[in-house]
Amino acid sequence: MRRRRLGQRVRLLDRDVERAPGGDVAAEADVAVTTVFAHFASKEALVFERDQDFEQRLTRAVTDRPPHEPLMPALHREVQALVRHCTAEGGAPVRRMIEGSPALREYEESMSLRHAQALAAALAADPHLSRSATACRATARFAIDAFALACQADDPGATVDEVFRMITAAWEATAP
Repeated sequence: MRRRRLGQRVRLLDRDVERAPGGDVAAEADVAVTTVFAHFASKEALVFERDQDFEQRLTRAVTDRPPHEPLMPALHREVQALVRHCTAEGGAPVRRMIEGSPALREYEESMSLRHAQALAAALAADPHLSRSATACRATARFAIDAFALACQADDPGATVDEVFRMITAAWEATAP
């Protein structure tokens, strides 16, 4: 798990990631500069080390749910679990680092759009859901936004619950 170690160690930098030279990032992680960039496309990607895992978890909430389990409870549970992970003790410094960095905020937004696209594709591909492409894209985007809103809320769990009540109502309104 060299990749995870790199991501964890870079968080120890007390400068903005965007201003930290690649050599400083590598030195902090105790690896060669080439090793850092063999595992991460950019310094910003170091902060979001679980990016691919989050995307897979979101799509698996759709694709791996039991055949007769409704979509919304499965997706709600997964978003709630991801929010718990990101708001767990120790997550505040990372959130502050992201909020304080235009490059990290931009990277996070592009990552969120990619996650929404992957989730929308999983929704559209499920033959049991029978929703339009628009309904799938909007639902995916709302689920990603629920995550983002909750991570910045005073009560993240309640925020996810509230937003998912709205998402569920919208999803049901699109039923054929």
